[in-house]
Amino acid sequence: MKSAPSEATEWSLDDWTVDRNYALELVRVTEAASLAASRWVGKGDAVAADHAAAAAMHRAFGLISFSGRIALGEGEPGTVTHLFSGEIVGVGGDNNFDLALDALECTRSVAFGRTNAMAVVALAPTGHFHLPPSQYINKLAVGPMAAGAIDINLSVEENLYRIAEALDYSVADLTVVILDRERHAGLISEVRRVGSRIHLIPDGDVAAAIATAIPGSGIDILMGTGSSAAGVLAAAALRCLGGEIQARLAPTDGNERSRLKSAGHGDLSRVYRTIDMAGSENVMFAATGITDGDVLNGVCYRSDGATTHSMVMRSRTRTRRFIVTEHCFDDNPTY
Repeated sequence: MKSAPSEATEWSLDDWTVDRNYALELVRVTEAASLAASRWVGKGDAVAADHAAAAAMHRAFGLISFSGRIALGEGEPGTVTHLFSGEIVGVGGDNNFDLALDALECTRSVAFGRTNAMAVVALAPTGHFHLPPSQYINKLAVGPMAAGAIDINLSVEENLYRIAEALDYSVADLTVVILDRERHAGLISEVRRVGSRIHLIPDGDVAAAIATAIPGSGIDILMGTGSSAAGVLAAAALRCLGGEIQARLAPTDGNERSRLKSAGHGDLSRVYRTIDMAGSENVMFAATGITDGDVLNGVCYRSDGATTHSMVMRSRTRTRRFIVTEHCFDDNPTY
């Protein structure tokens, strides 16, 4: 039987309370955002979908008895109405946490009816989510069996062979997921030259990073450049799954490189590791699918409501729960 946590743990409350009280609370939050965004699938309006998801998530947070500071949110104060970085959500109380979130990860996937859109929330003790100081980062992510085998400073070929050895695969049997972007033309050519399989996705590298650590997903590696915010969310999930993500700054132009250098971040070879972006050993992560993807199914409507597919995970126990919820409502759901 698991012993009670010691007084030296990071949490300000008992571990069992966190498990029992906050797991389903976070899922209710992501479910609310998912249901709201799903009304906009395929309608071509990414902004409306994002606003609907953020407003629903904000309302759902208002029902939780805790004080959550948004360390990584939808934007800065004055740029968005809900869920901005620095905002405090929840009804208050003695339990204080930091949150990293995206009410609608993959806005374009919702707008155009594509894959891998999710509502995502990660929770940790205060001060443990850190956003790399560049909007874009070069990422390399793997599941637990290949954790420790990767080095983003090595070549694509060297990493593929190291990962194949860790997984006891042939390099030709590895599947690398890459965002389908013009900037990845060289990366795609290199993976093809080595001989590994490629799964190109239009959006959704948070889901893709998670998929590397889910047995049976068919995805072994995430490679390529994407947003730093998505990197933090992926790091939080991989802390729960035992996987690993490494990243380097990837400024898009000379002006950004100059700004980074002026701010003391001119070393573009620095590697940001999982622990640098999601530093706590006590991370909780929840996500609900909006559209079908590599990890979660999207919202499915019925005559009397809808069905959602969610996952909730915790790093300390490595538990992962997949939750199918049937929501009953006449027209608009209540949270």
